[in-house]
Amino acid sequence: MKKNNDFVDNEMLYDDDMNTEPNQEDIEDVNTDFEDNPADAHDQVEELQEKYNDLNNSYLRLHAEFDNFRKRTVKEKADIIKSGGERVLADILPFADDFERALQALHEAENKAAMVEGMDLIYSKFVNFLNQHGVSEIEAIGQPFDAERFEAVTTVPVHNASQKGMVIDCVQKGYQLNDKIIRYPKVIVGE
Repeated sequence: MKKNNDFVDNEMLYDDDMNTEPNQEDIEDVNTDFEDNPADAHDQVEELQEKYNDLNNSYLRLHAEFDNFRKRTVKEKADIIKSGGERVLADILPFADDFERALQALHEAENKAAMVEGMDLIYSKFVNFLNQHGVSEIEAIGQPFDAERFEAVTTVPVHNASQKGMVIDCVQKGYQLNDKIIRYPKVIVGE
């Protein structure tokens, strides 16, 4: 069989068993068909070679485009992860300034009531900041215990039957970012 310029249908060369060698009679039949009309065979080979080259080029371009797309998205994801918290951290910096001023005033102040009021203002400002960024506190006390929303620290016996299975106290507040819980509230459940 000649290389590159002769087109030979593989099905004609092989028997039903794919592991056998081509039958010599089949090869002679194919060669005879091409010898009868060599111009058509040459044209057919050139046409098929051109189709092959077009498809191969198309495949290579598509593969390169996909590879570039994949690399670009990986880089974009890495950039988002790297600088994703930058905005939130920049928004938190004023609270660090407020706490620094509050601590300095606390050491110098004689009027403790004014200091408590200042700390309350800083806390309410911080809670508003969290709400603006989609973070909200999870209400726990008085709610029925749900293992998917709360983390039970302990259980305590209750005298009132209506408090059984209810959250009696909250040891640590829980928070959710939009609808995703980012810290589960640690609660005490009535038993």
